[in-house]
Amino acid sequence: MNKVPANILKVRDDRRPVCFTEVDGGGYELCEDEPEIGWIRASDGKIDTHILRNRIEPWLTSLFQSEHLSLLAGSGLSTAVSLMASGKSGADMKAVHFSVYQEQIDNAASISAEKAGRIKENKENGPNIEDQIRVANELLRGLEILGSTIKNNKRDQLRSDIEAKMSQFADSVLAGETVIAESDEIKREKAFNILVTFLMSFASRTGTRDRVNIFTTNYDRVIEMGAELAGMHLLDRFVGSLSPLFRSSRLNIDMHYNPPGMRGEPRYLEGVARFTKLHGSIDWVQTENGIRRIGLPFGADSIKPFFNAPGLRESTAYKLMIYPNSAKDVETANYPYVDLFRDFAAAVCRPNSTLVTYGYSFGDDHINRVIKDMLTIPSAHLVVISYDDSMGRIMKIYDEWGRSAQMSLLIGPALADLSILSEYYLPKPAIDKTTFRMSELLRQRMGSEDQIEHSKDIETGEVS
Repeated sequence: MNKVPANILKVRDDRRPVCFTEVDGGGYELCEDEPEIGWIRASDGKIDTHILRNRIEPWLTSLFQSEHLSLLAGSGLSTAVSLMASGKSGADMKAVHFSVYQEQIDNAASISAEKAGRIKENKENGPNIEDQIRVANELLRGLEILGSTIKNNKRDQLRSDIEAKMSQFADSVLAGETVIAESDEIKREKAFNILVTFLMSFASRTGTRDRVNIFTTNYDRVIEMGAELAGMHLLDRFVGSLSPLFRSSRLNIDMHYNPPGMRGEPRYLEGVARFTKLHGSIDWVQTENGIRRIGLPFGADSIKPFFNAPGLRESTAYKLMIYPNSAKDVETANYPYVDLFRDFAAAVCRPNSTLVTYGYSFGDDHINRVIKDMLTIPSAHLVVISYDDSMGRIMKIYDEWGRSAQMSLLIGPALADLSILSEYYLPKPAIDKTTFRMSELLRQRMGSEDQIEHSKDIETGEVS
């Protein structure tokens, strides 16, 4: 499949992805040369939101109640929220200019980006600021090892350039948050309500299931803001209140409550998730005592004023813990990312595990390797939800990995638009015994035929 179609769906017992496009006047039709599909033939060849919902929502509801559930959110989630709130796409990842070693940095960054699939065959797009800073850090480390054998002024200039670019990048991430924070109140409220619904669809798990694990490659705090508005509790590796400190030891700390008049084991508190930012965060800073999370407001104008505090005055944007990390004054250069990726692998590579990706374009090989290893476990399942596949990486991985029976695909605006996805296809946020009690009462009081009709009305939203 060389050309990526508008929408791709593969769920349940589909043996291959189904391609369909939107038609004028509403509804959808199969793409050209697409053979007839059984579940579409059963609906008289019609494809609409109702047909798709009946196909997708029960499947996702079942997967979301797997023994272990994880969400991997990429930049597409922040972009979706930003577009709904302001019509703008958020942080800028475009390449920057260095005053020294520009050609060498760009050449190495281009090779890195091409291997990761971020550059098409026609060299469209090119490396981004992440690729450049990663290469610049490696180059700086090499120059520091060479020491007196190279000119110190160029080495010092490169270090200054990296600090300036890190500060520039941090400010661009904050600018993306500011766009959301200062958008029209009605649009912003609607966007955050949809984000809350999205997050609670994952966090609403029955008490007998393991906590949902939320992973993200984003540096911004859009997920944290959504969780705060939803009243969710995020459990991460940071300990403390005023200036939380990153801990390598991760105990199985959780939140429980004792129901009144009940004896025995306490129950899980609802709306709790384990949270990991795989590439670090805009508010993580390397200090003498370790990595701390600073009190940086959502959408602040700049990060520099927040370094003016005891214990942080020696810190600069050069020591921001955003991947790739430029702080080399710790014993292990990969700290804390080695701990974060260990958490990711431990969470998803388990039997009866479901991993849902949203807005992740599979451009990070270190993450893809873990996901591929997860699929070697027969009971593991991967759900890919993406607004598009413009680079063709998702379908390429689907074909190359050869694990089609363990993969579900929801690709395209008709399926992965955040508002449509949250309203029609994701499980409702409150998955509890109430629904089952209601079904039992309907069966007892109304009879089978009335109960079936009533259930249909509930599905279509026609019941008041």
